[in-house]
Amino acid sequence: MGDTQKQPFQLSFNPSLKVDFQGSRVTSDGGLILVRELDERLGFSELIEQHLSDSRGKNTQLPLADLLRQSVYSRMAGYEDVNDAERLAHDPAFRLIGSERIWERGAALTSRLQSFETELLTQEKNLTGLAAINRELLAKVDTLDSSQRVVLDMDSTEIPVYGQQEQSAYNGHFESMCYHPLLLFNGEGDCLGAKLRPGNVHSADDWEEILLPEIGRQQQAGKEVVFRADAAFAKPEIYETLEELGVKYAIRLPANDSLLRDIEELLTRPVGRPSNKPVVWFKGFLYQAASWKTARRVVAKVEFHAGELFPRVGFIVTNLALPSRAVVRFLCDKQLLLILDNFEHLLEPEPGLNERGGAGRPWCWTCCSAHQACSSWLPPASG
Repeated sequence: MGDTQKQPFQLSFNPSLKVDFQGSRVTSDGGLILVRELDERLGFSELIEQHLSDSRGKNTQLPLADLLRQSVYSRMAGYEDVNDAERLAHDPAFRLIGSERIWERGAALTSRLQSFETELLTQEKNLTGLAAINRELLAKVDTLDSSQRVVLDMDSTEIPVYGQQEQSAYNGHFESMCYHPLLLFNGEGDCLGAKLRPGNVHSADDWEEILLPEIGRQQQAGKEVVFRADAAFAKPEIYETLEELGVKYAIRLPANDSLLRDIEELLTRPVGRPSNKPVVWFKGFLYQAASWKTARRVVAKVEFHAGELFPRVGFIVTNLALPSRAVVRFLCDKQLLLILDNFEHLLEPEPGLNERGGAGRPWCWTCCSAHQACSSWLPPASG
């Protein structure tokens, strides 16, 4: 009966309900329609036409914009590779996000989408065009942001491979055959730049190719730039370049014997009954490594946790003019910079007291939550 029923029928007990047996009109990816509306308002189609070239000639069944949208939107919906294209080609959402040419015909099948991604998109001018499209889309969003300060986060990641892909190599840190791309994000998590690299390069290799052009763009727009990164980017040439450009930074610093000697007084566990909450001490001091041309400010954080024999110790090299606790929390909390802009006066120590507190005792922060950015400075309880 269901096979012969071509039109939805109305239920007698409730006329507002209809039953339809056409499964091809059902999709679980309806949210992509809203994303498609956003890309239309941002002018994604015009950017594709402006920056990407189609070498297939005029006799093509699927427009370049449709193929790119299918490639991007399928990843956005959680489909990791082109193997799902065979099924998604007939999915209502993927047909409707494209041009009128594919509303009835359907989206690209696996073979066509794979050819598009591996042959057409990988042409040098199209790779450059994709980067330009990404930057222009973000620039349109930036025009809606009135902030005069931008945070840049740089990091590397692992892309495992399972064959003999060109330039893949074994990475001892990740313990896998992989690529080792370098990524640059803003404080909202938007990717500003990326570079695909062989798997065996250092995490910080080619940092200047990605970071310096972005700093130039942001400073040209009149914004103050703040940079943060993990210990892989703790290199003197990075500090010096950022200082020359007037960029503030907070970068994790690998521990060594000299740094540990500078905070030796903080490494002794507090006397008395252990607290169920972590006991955290901070210290800021000047430090100059042998490879540095000048001394720089280093912030140390020491944490004592119940049930752990040794403290957790971390170091940050920075030129931020903030209390040590605020520097640590800025590095860890991507939303903190906005809070510091509005409540920086609450993060200053009280007059007459420094980070070490009175009587040579370190100040202690006992708050567990990393999001209470305006909590008070608390000296350790006596006794």
